[in-house]
Amino acid sequence: MPTPSQEAAIRFGCFFGTLLVMAVWEFLVPRRPLTQSRPLRWFSNLSLGLLNHIAWRLLMPAGAVGLAIAVQVRGWGLFHFVESPAWLEVTSSVVLFDLAIYGQHWAFHRIHWLWRLHLVHHVDLDFDATTGIRFHTVESLLSFAWKATVIALLGTPALAVMIFEILLNATALFNHSNARLPLWLDRVLRLILVTPDMHRVHHSIENHETNSNYGFCLSWWDFLFRTYDAQPDAGHDGMTIGRPEFRDPKVERLPIMLLLPFRRGLPPPTIGVGTTD
Repeated sequence: MPTPSQEAAIRFGCFFGTLLVMAVWEFLVPRRPLTQSRPLRWFSNLSLGLLNHIAWRLLMPAGAVGLAIAVQVRGWGLFHFVESPAWLEVTSSVVLFDLAIYGQHWAFHRIHWLWRLHLVHHVDLDFDATTGIRFHTVESLLSFAWKATVIALLGTPALAVMIFEILLNATALFNHSNARLPLWLDRVLRLILVTPDMHRVHHSIENHETNSNYGFCLSWWDFLFRTYDAQPDAGHDGMTIGRPEFRDPKVERLPIMLLLPFRRGLPPPTIGVGTTD
């Protein structure tokens, strides 16, 4: 098992490698024409991703893998009380982690103060690989806290945490990409993985489509919990990306993104509870 510093190097190598592949794929075979300035969006989205990385590394220098190692040393979590092969612990941990992220995403669409943070992700007027890292810093820190809770409760092996972090980053870039997939391949892949066409529905301006397809890596949870929507009503070429209240291109600027959750009068969640300020 790599040390936390080696894990960070591996994970960021995979991240930048995936980002490069997706950027080239989007450029050569785009799914939809983009409507906004690519340089501005990429600068803002990538800057926000970098800011998030700095923030949680300052607060948790050892990262999620370091936390998993500490949990294992202390004998915390479910897996320390259940005898099972190492491969089964790793595999089940990755699957349960993905379920936890699905649940987190579902909650961010239903509780007002969480939705205020998550709006930063949804007001993007275009949809490409950089949308996959466009999350408000506070949301990013809350997500890390949720993952830390899951690690402590399960006693997740450090190897499983490293694998899931790599998968989560890679699939977020993939399923937010503007890359065109052959329709037959999309139909096959989405039986297991969330594809770009599947997740693009979630970024529709239409509320019933925004409240579907919450999965990030495995598509199973949307099938199981009946939150799956196969295609947007207007089709992928005709659908509108973003939220109806935020059509000004200024939402692509980094300062606006950072301040957005703290504005007065933000719309409540499109569905759910806890909708008071």
